[in-house]
Amino acid sequence: MVAIIDYDAGNIKSVEKAIAFLGKEAVITRNPSEILAADQVILPGVGSFGDAMEKLHSYKLVPVIKEVVERQIPFLGICLGLQLLFEKSEESPGIDGLGILPGLIRRFPNMEGLKIPHIGWNSLEFKGNGRLFQDISEGTYVYFVHSYYLEAEEAEIITAVSEYGVTIHASIEQGNVFACQFHPEKSSETGLKMLDNFLKIRREDR
Repeated sequence: MVAIIDYDAGNIKSVEKAIAFLGKEAVITRNPSEILAADQVILPGVGSFGDAMEKLHSYKLVPVIKEVVERQIPFLGICLGLQLLFEKSEESPGIDGLGILPGLIRRFPNMEGLKIPHIGWNSLEFKGNGRLFQDISEGTYVYFVHSYYLEAEEAEIITAVSEYGVTIHASIEQGNVFACQFHPEKSSETGLKMLDNFLKIRREDR
């Protein structure tokens, strides 16, 4: 069973539909017992960094997410879910993220010809051997919708980058923590393959 964390941040149903299409049961939940019993956990989301952190705190989900990581349950952050894993965002000064990984979320610079938010298909350049990208060709296109991007502190966790005026750290992996700025659930067959790769990763404490 896959637990999709519900913190009122949108984009949850499309992730649930993609998981169901891949033949896996998914439950949308904020119940700690359900989340910690899951085979995999997904934190999707669109919206504001600060509002999202407020919701995670109000639903008492911050310690649950940290326990998921401690227990080595495969965890996937998508879009805002990636951003929340890091320490801070320029979108919400003074608000701490989950701090599970070191790095900052930056706003795209104002540049001529650069539309913000970044909406559309961009290609990926792989860094290392990310498990999400098994049997996927480098240069494949995925779908982005965002105004802020990750600047990870540790180069070794970056598994893919994309270019949009700046270099976007588009996907990361550390242990059983995975995250992508793009939307695999909206990235056609390639995105479904990435999700399928994630669903094949097993928790290490069983």
